[in-house]
Amino acid sequence: MTGMILDGILMLLLVAALAYGVRLEKKLTQLRAGQLAFAGAVTELNSACARAENALGSLRASGEEADLLHDRIIKARALKTDLEQLMARSGRVSAEPARVEAPVAIAREEAAPRAAAPVRREEPAPAGAAVDPDDRAFRMAALAERINGMAAPAPAAAGAGNVQAILHALTANQSAKQSLNRAKAKLDDDLFAA
Repeated sequence: MTGMILDGILMLLLVAALAYGVRLEKKLTQLRAGQLAFAGAVTELNSACARAENALGSLRASGEEADLLHDRIIKARALKTDLEQLMARSGRVSAEPARVEAPVAIAREEAAPRAAAPVRREEPAPAGAAVDPDDRAFRMAALAERINGMAAPAPAAAGAGNVQAILHALTANQSAKQSLNRAKAKLDDDLFAA
């Protein structure tokens, strides 16, 4: 009789182990499914990172193209003002046929002070030094002052407007580059913040 009781207890324990094994198998199946879903999520994350990296590269290329376009716009504006001045001079010359040689004389007068002015060469920055935008602005302002200093002693010739136009274009170009750099930095910050 003791053997039968022990056999009954053993059967109950075997049934309990079998039920526990079925439950364990279900949990392991769920774990494998979760692992496959996690691997899929990692793959999707990798592809999203690659797309974001490509988008960032195209954004930087667009920013460089915008810089080039901005420089071209500045140069086009300067050329436009030069053309307007030349057209105004040509209207003046056609109104006065006796002074046909005036533009050539004016060009010679403009070239003479430039040839006589000493050429200053700036020392190149050390190779390891970074270019500071404020330092560049300072150099641009110094250049504008030197150009004003060269233009001041000359009599009120027709070329004085060119110097003013060049000064205006240089300062506009510098301020536009600084604002564009600030906008790019803000865009990069916003992009990485998201």
